[in-house]
Amino acid sequence: MKILLVGSGGREHALGLGLDADPACTSLHVAPGNPGIAEFAQCHPIDISNNAQIVALAQEIEADLVVIGPELPLVNGLADDLRRLKIAVFGPSKAAAQLEGSKTFAKEVMSDAGVLTAQSFTCSNKVEYEKALDTFGAPYVVKDDGLAGGKGVVVTRNRQEALAHAISCKRVVIEEFLEGPEVSLFGISDGVSILAMQPAQDFKRSGDNDAGLNTGGMGAYSPLPWAPSDIIEDTYTQVLAPIIAEMNARGTPFVGLLYAGLALTDRGTRVIEFNVRFGDPETQVLIPLLKTPLATLLYKAATVGLADTVLEWRDESAVAVVLAAEGYPTAPLNGGTISPLPAIENVQIFHAGTSRSEQGLVSSGGRVLTVTGVGSDLTEARDRAYRAISQISLPGSFYRSDIALNAAVAEKGN
Repeated sequence: MKILLVGSGGREHALGLGLDADPACTSLHVAPGNPGIAEFAQCHPIDISNNAQIVALAQEIEADLVVIGPELPLVNGLADDLRRLKIAVFGPSKAAAQLEGSKTFAKEVMSDAGVLTAQSFTCSNKVEYEKALDTFGAPYVVKDDGLAGGKGVVVTRNRQEALAHAISCKRVVIEEFLEGPEVSLFGISDGVSILAMQPAQDFKRSGDNDAGLNTGGMGAYSPLPWAPSDIIEDTYTQVLAPIIAEMNARGTPFVGLLYAGLALTDRGTRVIEFNVRFGDPETQVLIPLLKTPLATLLYKAATVGLADTVLEWRDESAVAVVLAAEGYPTAPLNGGTISPLPAIENVQIFHAGTSRSEQGLVSSGGRVLTVTGVGSDLTEARDRAYRAISQISLPGSFYRSDIALNAAVAEKGN
């Protein structure tokens, strides 16, 4: 099977390794890829916002399957362009991708599907912003209605900060704050069936103890020893299956990865948001734990073939820690030289914002690397991840020291 993977981040590096490990994958191409992916796949320097170039490449290599990683090409309708040429695609249509492209649309779908979420208002002027903020009170939750690269959400007790964010976005969704631990749970869908993956938890704030600014994610871990034992079945029944049924009923079946961001409140599970692609950095802990061959799995999803498929998982834990560039997330500095990456057993280092130069490997993005450790439990996985990341040198870089710490301590205590 010839596969084209679209994207260049840590998520794509993890997906690429998973795809390449499946014997069904005979040739892996990535557009544009990164230095880490280039070690095992053929990379093509293509702008992911250019649908025509990606379609032409898929035709040129005679791709049997195209896997679309980032949200931008999905919202731009890349999957539709490929399907018109009868090329199998893992990724939703432009219409279905609005589940991430518009938070207002996602709220409407949830309402029609009977899926529980936060109460909200969609607002587009200062009078509406202020009324919504006053209705819900602090903590204020303000979300850019469109794509924002994982940084369009502000949660704050400072009303002026919330109002300023709303004004900067123009059209926003302002909603009630959902109290409770947050969980990411992915579903792989062929448009009719959906398979729930095991849950993960990511860490959005830039600093330890959830201090600092909101980011695209500073780390993640899976599984969640503290989560309810029925969380996968419960999320499938209450969230994933109803959304897939509703999208089908609308004539826009959802084929691809449905990412459900959940809050486990004292009133039950509530959906915080949907994404329409593998999440980053959760993918970097889920793919190393997935035993089911990835290329075969995603091809089945792309061809309405998931019926009777069962996901298999390693009986291990994974912890991922993100190495961020100085100035991230507001103004990351690029071009810093990265020391040689350590080779440690049961540790994978995923490239996210890196490039090659005369100086060697250098930083070229806010989140530079994701270091994932795998172990028999969270403590062992953490130890491996942190031992590896402590050996990587990048001037001014930083990482959180508390990824999965509380969960690991609780797991040891049980």
